[in-house]
Amino acid sequence: MTTLVFGHKSPDTDSTGSPIIWAWFLNEVLDVKAKPALLGEPNTEALFMLDHWKLDKPEIISDVADDQPVVIVDTNNPAELPANINNADIRAIIDHHKLVGGLETKAPIHMVIEPLACTATIMWKLIGKDMAKMPENVKGAMLTCILSDTLEFRSPTTTQEDKAVAWSLAEELGVNIPEYAAAMFAAKSDVSSFSEAELLRMDSKEFEVDGKKLRVSVLETTSPATVLDRKDALMAAMPGVATEDGADQVLLFVVDILNEEATLLVPNEMTKSIAEKSFDAKVSGDTVVLPGIMSRKKQIIPNLKV
Repeated sequence: MTTLVFGHKSPDTDSTGSPIIWAWFLNEVLDVKAKPALLGEPNTEALFMLDHWKLDKPEIISDVADDQPVVIVDTNNPAELPANINNADIRAIIDHHKLVGGLETKAPIHMVIEPLACTATIMWKLIGKDMAKMPENVKGAMLTCILSDTLEFRSPTTTQEDKAVAWSLAEELGVNIPEYAAAMFAAKSDVSSFSEAELLRMDSKEFEVDGKKLRVSVLETTSPATVLDRKDALMAAMPGVATEDGADQVLLFVVDILNEEATLLVPNEMTKSIAEKSFDAKVSGDTVVLPGIMSRKKQIIPNLKV
């Protein structure tokens, strides 16, 4: 049976590119029949990557069958995976997030979780000398994933390993990193075709903090005004999204990539309290600027208090 390789729901660039990378490795190096899959429509930056490197968009799936062989990448959180995931045959997990728990496997598995900025960096290390066999367009996906997750090395999650792999790939591919990253971020910043509810779920993860279920959404952009001009509509859409998704509150952080800061929308007293307790912020209106805040994984989630 073909092994499905996929990342989390609301796939970003890493959860779109890493399944492509690992499916290539399984097929071409380990001789295991595999194909990449997505758990939703990829974001605009991921679509840019697929188009730029002439890669086919993986099939979008909504669930997995019993005993379906799968490899999970870029997450280990059951809330971000298909509902039937624990009845599938999980063969491996490759991730760079904290261990959440709740997944069940049918046998011992290959599991790698490292404190790096990007899943693709871990894969580069695991593939090793067989990187020489990898086609340029798959290497291009790997470079794009790293530049995306590190925000071109601006994110505090960035490690020297991420940088070294990215610069090595860029040199091999003849890619000018600042120019290419600017094109990536321009694609990510074009959210004009998305509804407010879609924006709130585009790069979003569910977390429980102090007994409250929070949907923590991040929009990374080089044009924050484009998003903030829609703040009234976004805040109006939050209660509906929270109800539909079983959350107590939606938090939206608009990350300004170039100025290295985030703006949190503050629609109500609960969000105001979270902002003041979590980030030592003084909130006086319906937004608050958080200087230096860029990473959900390293700076937002660990500090959240309700």
